[in-house]
Amino acid sequence: MFSNVSYDFSWESIWEYRQKFIDGFLMTIIISFSALLLSFLIGLFFAYGQNSKIIILRFFSRFYIETIRGTPLLVQILIFFYVFADNLGFDNRYVAGVVILALFAGAYVTEMIRAGLQSIDEGQFEGAKSLGFTTFQTYRFIIFPQAYKRILPPLAGQFASIIKDSSLLSIISINEFTMNAQEVNAYTYSTLESYIPLAIGYLLLTYPISLISIKLEKYLKD
Repeated sequence: MFSNVSYDFSWESIWEYRQKFIDGFLMTIIISFSALLLSFLIGLFFAYGQNSKIIILRFFSRFYIETIRGTPLLVQILIFFYVFADNLGFDNRYVAGVVILALFAGAYVTEMIRAGLQSIDEGQFEGAKSLGFTTFQTYRFIIFPQAYKRILPPLAGQFASIIKDSSLLSIISINEFTMNAQEVNAYTYSTLESYIPLAIGYLLLTYPISLISIKLEKYLKD
């Protein structure tokens, strides 16, 4: 299949820009981890909002989830950064990128948390109420300790998705892994030599997370 493909690899030119790959790799980790933490907080808020007795909050939570999940991330990045952030006078691309990525992932984390909480038997709530537990105590000591076991595996998988989705932040000139690889390609005109390390780097980041997710799922089922 590849017998007729003729391509002379030139790794020397790529090696000169190795630090750029390393910096982009580390930046992707920082952005992804920060977005995961923020998306979890967003997920907690909107998971609560969906079950809130306040109609406006419940409607807003549903609207947020359906809007985010129903539109492409690339479009969201462009709108949030060039429309909202620009009009607010906010020009820190890195913070904006983390927030945009967290808002996108937060819609999916919300559904994970909601599903985890709803999977707890109703008798657990009734038992806590009969013991005189407040709503906060019920969730803190009874519901969350059981629900987190069901949330962790998909949450780990979501982290892998965030890492891959962070590549789209290159559209707003954030110097993460993909952006740096594109720049190296522009400098050296070595396309395959630039993108093969990029693919390997993402695989090195996401594959261990996928394994952890599978192991967590098996471990928490036991």
